[in-house]
Amino acid sequence: MSGKREDYIRWDEYFMGVALLSGMRSKDPNTQVGACIVSSDHKILSMGYNGLPLGCSDDEFPWDREGDPLESKYFYTTHSELNAILNYRGGSLDGATIYVTLFPCNECAKAIIQSGIRRIVYRSDKYDDEPNVIASKRMLRAAGVEMQKYEATGRKITIEL
Repeated sequence: MSGKREDYIRWDEYFMGVALLSGMRSKDPNTQVGACIVSSDHKILSMGYNGLPLGCSDDEFPWDREGDPLESKYFYTTHSELNAILNYRGGSLDGATIYVTLFPCNECAKAIIQSGIRRIVYRSDKYDDEPNVIASKRMLRAAGVEMQKYEATGRKITIEL
């Protein structure tokens, strides 16, 4: 009798992989962020990526990072975390975990807290010294939301589509 397979991916690898794959849907030429919301019993509840709201053509709105605010992406795009929260149609997210490829900004932190998500697993914190991320962490700590850096395993997975 042989034992079970030992090289299967772990839960954190699986859900961060889903978040990374979701981020690949983003049309943003500079930053592709993905999110995956998971229940306490390891069920995927929702996913999201950074992009324009429904009905707004990604060919008609700007993707620039600098210049006139009305001609840059920042007033128009919805972040992956908020998209994942808004995409959920099942009721409460109380106690859920969100896996996200980039640490949430202050606006997404508000939505995470209000939705009842209790844990964030993030891959990158490259803007950790920016005021919006400092504010985000301050609110998340005050609200008792656990923040955990994803520990990369170095596992390589190839998917042929």
